[in-house]
Amino acid sequence: MTDSVSEYLDRELQCIDLLECAHGLKELDRTVFRLLVTADGPLTVDDVADGIGRDRSTAYRSISRLLDTGFVTQEQRNYESGGYYYVYQVREPDALAADMQRLLNDWYASMGILIQEFEDTFDSAPDDERAPVQRDE
Repeated sequence: MTDSVSEYLDRELQCIDLLECAHGLKELDRTVFRLLVTADGPLTVDDVADGIGRDRSTAYRSISRLLDTGFVTQEQRNYESGGYYYVYQVREPDALAADMQRLLNDWYASMGILIQEFEDTFDSAPDDERAPVQRDE
C-alpha cells in the first residue's frame, strides 16, 4: 500500500489502479471487477466465486466492497417456484468515471482548504517559533 500522494504520483498507474487509489479496494476486488466487466451478463456470487477460484464468502465480501463504492449493481431475480437470488454487474463506465471525477473534485477542494489552513497557521506563527533550532554539537 502506498503511503503518500507523492509516492502515488511516482508510480506508473493504470486505470484499474483507480479502484485502489480512490476507494482503497484490494487486489481481489480488482480481480472481481475485471471478471464482472468481461462477463457476458450479470453474475451470481457463486459464478464470481468460481471465476476467481475462491470460496463463496470471500467472493461475497469482495462484491460487497464493490457495491459499497457504487462500482457494482445488485439485482434481485425470482425463481418461478418461489425464492430469489441476486446477480451483480458493473455500472456503466461513464457513470463510474463521473463518480470518480466528483470524488477527485471533492478531495481537491478539501486539500485546498487544508493547504490554506496550513499556510494561515504557520504564517501567523511568531518569527522565533519558525526559526530553525540551532544545536550545539
